[in-house]
Amino acid sequence: MGEVTMTGVMATGVLADYLPLVIFIGISVVIGIALLVAPFVVAYKAPDSEKLSAYECGFNAFDDARMKFDVRFYLVAILFIIFDLEVAFLFPWAVAFGELGWFGFWSMMVFLGVLTVGFIYEWRKGALDWD
Repeated sequence: MGEVTMTGVMATGVLADYLPLVIFIGISVVIGIALLVAPFVVAYKAPDSEKLSAYECGFNAFDDARMKFDVRFYLVAILFIIFDLEVAFLFPWAVAFGELGWFGFWSMMVFLGVLTVGFIYEWRKGALDWD
């Protein structure tokens, strides 16, 4: 009968160790392709006029991409980013607040002060007025 060498047993063991990984990658690829193809197969293809109307951006959805629109949309986006960034820094700071001491407290107060100055500047410039 055939003899099994040490390298044959080791190669089979290594391949057996990677089998779950290969199965996982295969299933992931199948699910990914299914999620990419499903909207084209299942989607309703006749949108009504309400769906195609101007919604939050203030201009028609399927128009020229190079058209001019109001700069206030950019200002509101910048405000959102500022306050989103603030919240992203406040949560970890609040969790570690007890270990930071006074230096951590005053560092966050300076950060919040800079954000407040930026907010007041935008407010004074009229970025929040939608006349």
